[in-house]
Amino acid sequence: MTQTDAPPDTGAGTRTSPGPEPVVEMRDISITFGTVKALSDVAVRLYPGEVHALMGENGAGKSTLIKALTGVYSIDAGTILVGGEPHDFSSPAAAQAAGISTVYQEVNLVPNLTVAENMMLGREPRRLGLIDHRAMNRQAGATLERLGLDVDPRSTLGDHPIAVQQLVAIARAVDVEARVLILDEPTSSLDTDEVEKLFEVMRRLRADGVAIVFVSHFLDQIYAVADRMTVLRNGRLVEERMVATTTQLELVQLMIGRDLAVLDELDRDAASATAERGTPLLTAVGLGRRGSLEATDLELYEGEVIGVAGLLGSGRTELARLLFGADTADEGALETRSTRRRWRSPRHAIDRKIAFSSEDRKGEGVIADLSVADNMLLALQASRGWLRPIPQAVRTQLVADYIEALDIRPADPHALMRNLSGGNQQKVLLARWLITEPDLLILDEPTRGIDIGAKTQIQALVADLASKGMGVVFISAELEEVLRLSDRLVVMRDRRKIAERPNDGVSVSDVLEIIAGEARSEEETARA
Repeated sequence: MTQTDAPPDTGAGTRTSPGPEPVVEMRDISITFGTVKALSDVAVRLYPGEVHALMGENGAGKSTLIKALTGVYSIDAGTILVGGEPHDFSSPAAAQAAGISTVYQEVNLVPNLTVAENMMLGREPRRLGLIDHRAMNRQAGATLERLGLDVDPRSTLGDHPIAVQQLVAIARAVDVEARVLILDEPTSSLDTDEVEKLFEVMRRLRADGVAIVFVSHFLDQIYAVADRMTVLRNGRLVEERMVATTTQLELVQLMIGRDLAVLDELDRDAASATAERGTPLLTAVGLGRRGSLEATDLELYEGEVIGVAGLLGSGRTELARLLFGADTADEGALETRSTRRRWRSPRHAIDRKIAFSSEDRKGEGVIADLSVADNMLLALQASRGWLRPIPQAVRTQLVADYIEALDIRPADPHALMRNLSGGNQQKVLLARWLITEPDLLILDEPTRGIDIGAKTQIQALVADLASKGMGVVFISAELEEVLRLSDRLVVMRDRRKIAERPNDGVSVSDVLEIIAGEARSEEETARA
């Protein structure tokens, strides 16, 4: 457990004249939930004018530490100092009053109100007992201008993309004179340009002396904007380091507590996987849906990982949902082992040994108020019918086996899903489908928003399942991940398949060139 002294800035940005004391210091923080020690003697220091990355695998304790700082959780032991003075935050309001504000991954604002109304909610300026809308718009506009945001304070928040809504949430935090701004996974749903705009705002705030806590699973983003980092593992402090003096390999090893040799084991031989493919597990013939996906042909085989690559909006998810019957095709057909069928519901797909893990983990996967065991057994019970309950002994053994096999933490079948980290929730959802023993597993963004340790485990699992004969469709926005795992590559653009080829030495540049080449071809056709 190590902390470095507060050195002169060597990080990605410039820390402006830090004082000798951090604006916030958490000392020896411990929190226990029942028998689970969530945090044990954790310490972190936040300096004014510095971006501080909070790093660790899912389940490392990052969210718990943030909730302890913001008054959501009470601490069992330890001290929180703000400006050198001890504080005991009994609620988020108490933390905000001390200058600590949080912007979460999911924007918690009111979309049908204006930008200014959201920024000033609960603090509206009044005149003669009524809300002074002119003063409210003026004050909100001044804050937006200070952050370099060209947003009309009178516009309706819901009319803006999620990136702008997140920036408005930050502007609201700034308007309440936050000394510490916590950004919890703010970039997970943003494209490259939107991320850079967020970074511009962060740099402005850093220059103004705000201490920023930045939580992200994207290592490149950490190195682009952060100055200092604190690494947690299993609820304990591993080390505090300056970003500029830590390589990405060192950081990953600190986070997961082991080397990355497992990553080298994932490289797959596309030629061997496709040499003797036999009869397809599933064949799509002209499969399409009006306004969603153009007619698509695709064959899926045993023991093969099909990687689906493409930019946002290219049709990757639409293809996955049609293959599973989550959406109904209005043209084409599906064949299972040479038998042509058309199914109109996921139940039909499950009956044909096809499983699908949606990219919308929260909306279409996790049942937050049910236990790990109940979530894990949901698909198997549905396939049996609700009048044929799974025998208790079978339930217990299946859940125990998959908790161990997938290293789900905590290893408690009775734990509520809402209390698990994102990576562990994703593992439970994978277990849900693996328990049904599918022939074909469709995974849409299975590693999005989870840490590198959990990501590595899931990648290794996919490779292992394919080696044992399961067919896998793997969809990810991270092209490196798609190329690492896939035997055959399908490239999508503008809701249609534009290329299909064996993954034999294909690079990220090759994929981007295919997409760009298609765009150039379309432009040339239009000019002709």
